[in-house]
Amino acid sequence: KDDLQLLKFHGTYQQDDREQRKSSGESGKSEKEYSFMVRTRIPAGIMTAKQLLAHLDLCDTIGNSTLKITTRQGLQLHGILKQDLRECMQKINQCMLTTLAACGDVNRNTMACPAPYNDSVRATVQKLAQDISDHLSPRTQSYYELWLKDLTSGQETLEGGSDQLVEPIYGKTYLPRKFKTAIALSDDNCTDVYTNCLGFIAVVRDGQVIGYNVVVGGGLGVTPSAKKTFPRLASRMAFVTPEQAVGVAEAVVKVQRDFGYRDDRKRARLKYLVHDQGIEWMRHKVEEYYGTKLKDCTPDDVVEHRDHMGWDEQGDGRCFYGFNVENGRLYDDDQRAWKLALREICEEFQPEVRLTAHQSVLFCNLQQNARPKLEKIIKKRGLPLTEEISNVRRWSIACVALPTCGLAITESERALPGVIDVMEKKLSELGLDKELFTVRMTGCPNGCARPYNADIGLVGKAKGKYTVYVGGTRLGTRLGFIYKDLVPLEKITDSLEPLFRAFRDQRTQAESFGDWCTRLGLEKLQEIGTEPV
Repeated sequence: KDDLQLLKFHGTYQQDDREQRKSSGESGKSEKEYSFMVRTRIPAGIMTAKQLLAHLDLCDTIGNSTLKITTRQGLQLHGILKQDLRECMQKINQCMLTTLAACGDVNRNTMACPAPYNDSVRATVQKLAQDISDHLSPRTQSYYELWLKDLTSGQETLEGGSDQLVEPIYGKTYLPRKFKTAIALSDDNCTDVYTNCLGFIAVVRDGQVIGYNVVVGGGLGVTPSAKKTFPRLASRMAFVTPEQAVGVAEAVVKVQRDFGYRDDRKRARLKYLVHDQGIEWMRHKVEEYYGTKLKDCTPDDVVEHRDHMGWDEQGDGRCFYGFNVENGRLYDDDQRAWKLALREICEEFQPEVRLTAHQSVLFCNLQQNARPKLEKIIKKRGLPLTEEISNVRRWSIACVALPTCGLAITESERALPGVIDVMEKKLSELGLDKELFTVRMTGCPNGCARPYNADIGLVGKAKGKYTVYVGGTRLGTRLGFIYKDLVPLEKITDSLEPLFRAFRDQRTQAESFGDWCTRLGLEKLQEIGTEPV
């Protein structure tokens, strides 16, 4: 078990594929089918075509032939056998990326808007994501010695519990739990900044970032049997200048390191410390660790969320294409060939590749004449163009869930497309197919696909049954509430249809579905849900 915990810090989890278990001898008991998930840390989701091709090669040669784009702008390989784990780590590092701190009780992949607009604002926030990622990365030499060093040379130097190499930020104990950081723009919260332990909202004046409003204490994981756990959005804490941002990030991490709850892992996230102690206490401690007083937040806050899908101009004479990847899963079969399409695009255009928090891909730095050929490649592989996808599908995301996630109670990634098939048909019948709202599904209450602040959240509760949340917002600034519990998978759209119908007839001008649900409240929604159609 100690080894499994260590592996997390190095970016890999041991998993059990429940559908591949084998019967064991006369007892008839199933034997677990172990393999590893390997996650790559990619700050702001920015990578090269060569790096994406290297991951596609790995998923074909030593993985389960699929690649997953995560909701935190990373990549996950699944089905890696223990004997191939070291080769996998080495090849990821050979393409100048790393898995170190992609998992574990440290600062994980730092998120930022990946859009390649040729302006100083995007460049500034993307650089901050890289700077924070570098600064908060563990300094341990064990990652290099375990995975990257040529051990055949006989020069192994692993010393186990040596006191000589203490992490300058994490110390000997690291953090009580995982730590998540994101950066957003006021006019583009595509990173869902309020769901993070630590967030920076860029404050822009005259086209320049003059600082950031810092938010702390967000997190969505819940243990249903423990009422002491709950989802929470981050609280606004203070304003920092660009020069202060990395140092304040370190101070927040150190406060969590020293005061976070280590006696109860269910309540070990920063959100519980902020909830219990209050934002003023948190600010005082951060100022104490940072060494100076901080200014109050400016009025700037997030007011829009863009997914950057479709064609757009970069502002430098070139363009980019946001390619929607349903639930982030890249695979090839007889109908659809995601991997072949990406391979051909990367080889043909050599684009810079950027991953979004909605599990999709931006192909960047394209010439203006690239559009016909790129679209032809996509269509040739049986895939829809982003422009051909319904809004409800385009704004949906799902976690991995079954069969490999050990926490999954029921389906998510494999179930959501079928739910969307039914939902988009119903929305079209009701004349709501142009509406923009988020639908997010998870196979358990841990919230990896951020369901609790979505317009519609579908959270696995029992086998084939879900808790349906409504009232969140595409903007990501409000938590939803439970509308119905234990809804069978095939009945999800039926349970929501009365609300869709009433929303169409009763909404105020420009009111979103989540806003309408919140305005009416649970009691009224439940009345609507029981009325005969």
